[in-house]
Amino acid sequence: MRIAHISDLHAFELKGAALWQFLGKRSLGLLNMWRKRAAGHPLHILDALCRDLNRVSVDHIVATGDLTNLSLPSELARARKALDSLRLGPREISVIPGNHDVYAWDAYLRRSFETHLAPYCAGDDLPSEPPHFPYVRVRGPVAIIGCSTALPSPPPLADGWLGTPQLKAIGQALDAQKGRFRILLIHHPPLPQSLDLLRALRDRRALQKILRKLGCELILHGHEHRDVRSALPGPTGDIPVIGVGSATYSDPRPDRAARYNIYTVIENGPARFEFRVEQRVYSPAQGEFAQGAAPQHGT
Repeated sequence: MRIAHISDLHAFELKGAALWQFLGKRSLGLLNMWRKRAAGHPLHILDALCRDLNRVSVDHIVATGDLTNLSLPSELARARKALDSLRLGPREISVIPGNHDVYAWDAYLRRSFETHLAPYCAGDDLPSEPPHFPYVRVRGPVAIIGCSTALPSPPPLADGWLGTPQLKAIGQALDAQKGRFRILLIHHPPLPQSLDLLRALRDRRALQKILRKLGCELILHGHEHRDVRSALPGPTGDIPVIGVGSATYSDPRPDRAARYNIYTVIENGPARFEFRVEQRVYSPAQGEFAQGAAPQHGT
């Protein structure tokens, strides 16, 4: 099974936004966007990403948050338009929110992310109900567990929380899916990161405790806008933790250019798996994505 991992799209769209929506934290975020984000995440790279995802051979796509900048309805609609253009369809595209997707309290209280992107974050158990986190999607030997660390936070914070109910449900899902290749989707990395005091997953120790007991085959995250590869201890060995750079970032530095990963999961017997990682990177000269780093292997 081949799974594409995209993150931190930061779709920028102000059309239709009302002035009241820029009260509070969004006004600061808008200034930041005018300064760097609008140019840093241009929509033409998002369109190129969608074209490439429709060309490559993948069975599933996961998106680990920050599909928007300010959690505006117009931005969520633009992100939904991009997802709707993908040939796989909602059943084979799994998304979770990032802190920018609940940037302001009105988006959080209205559950704007879940409302706009409902088909892409509905679990197999309640496909027609309003989405809730964590959700579980089983696709052959793979179980995808999507959680949310997204909560509004005052500036300059960009931190995240899972909370006790969600932590309990994550543990139950990991336990129920033993024997499959379990992939946990999370926006904030469950390990220390750059500017950790401002951007951390606050209850990561509680998650790490669950993972040490129940294990997981692969954890995928975003948030860092750069490639990160680390590990957490599990009951039978290290759990790979992989963060991918932004899929729409316009940056001349080769290690920060827009990119996404593809994971090929190989089943070697009952409950025995390995995976291979390859990367596709945006080329400004070509205006398209192309093969990047050589494939790497993991178990």
